[in-house]
Amino acid sequence: MFQINTTTVQVEVNFTSKFSICPLNYNPHAAIEEIFCLCLNDFDVENQKSKWYSNNFYPQKFLIIHLKSFKIMELRQSERQQAKIKLGLQGPAGSGKTMSALLLANGLINDWSKVAVIDCENNSADLYAHLGDYQVLDLEAPFTPERYIEAVNICENAGMQVIIIDSISPEWETIVEIHGSMLGNSFSNWGKVLPRHTAFIQKVLQSNCHIIATIRSKQDYVLSEKNGKMVPEKVGLKGVARENTDFELTLVFEIDIKHQATATKDRTQLFMDKPSYIISQATGQRILNWCNSGKTIADLKVEITQVTTVDQLRDILRSYPNYRSELEPLCITRKKQIENPIAVVNNL
Repeated sequence: MFQINTTTVQVEVNFTSKFSICPLNYNPHAAIEEIFCLCLNDFDVENQKSKWYSNNFYPQKFLIIHLKSFKIMELRQSERQQAKIKLGLQGPAGSGKTMSALLLANGLINDWSKVAVIDCENNSADLYAHLGDYQVLDLEAPFTPERYIEAVNICENAGMQVIIIDSISPEWETIVEIHGSMLGNSFSNWGKVLPRHTAFIQKVLQSNCHIIATIRSKQDYVLSEKNGKMVPEKVGLKGVARENTDFELTLVFEIDIKHQATATKDRTQLFMDKPSYIISQATGQRILNWCNSGKTIADLKVEITQVTTVDQLRDILRSYPNYRSELEPLCITRKKQIENPIAVVNNL
């Protein structure tokens, strides 16, 4: 999205919130490709302008690039990266969702002190304190998306590595209640409340922690015609969550009243189309092995020190957008070394 006037052009890009300046005679797309070379940790226009003027590089007019909501479309080779699992456990009351979540968490991290339970179910998390010394954050009404986001932030800032949200159903019930109390057009009102729910889901998906979310199930009905009358008919259980919430998650287990779990959504391909079974710590360990099967941030940092061209640096940043904020300073340093090896030798 461009805002153009006589002196500046502003471009918004989605992979960082930093600023940078490029000459106006640059092609904007080319400028964005080179942006990591020019991006400043602390944006100081006057200081940068003086540097460019002294090198006869800075023109009368300049292009300010705001890296916020724009990203160039490009093809790249697929490659598995290490991941944090986003997992759903769906089942009726008494199916063992909380217990299963705790066992999964212990398998994922093997350190109870790094496991946090956001408890929205009347202190049910404390019923399993005999398993280990995990942390509990009691979340009470109102169960708004903003309070859920705040709870996740608290857990992240405390250094937790696995966060169990038990459960996410009250958040969706609150959204539905808020929508039902609004005056005016129902369709338009959904447009006002759904962004709040979406912000919560995005917080879960973008968290750098493993997150296990439990979802209540309830009996679902459809209306069928019998003898000229419409009567309700049971059609099984349905999760108390926004429709297609499971599509957002990496892995979803449906747990029945006998505690048997079946994968209904599985991007890991570890559990789909397999017989139902009872979840244990070993299930969490299998998931952890899958999460760790890609390249680590440490691997990429070593790779950056070994590349010999700027194009290779650019390819690394493009291939691993989730690590960009950590890799970008290293790429800038390595680019300077590649472009000016004599200066590097003189500094040794």
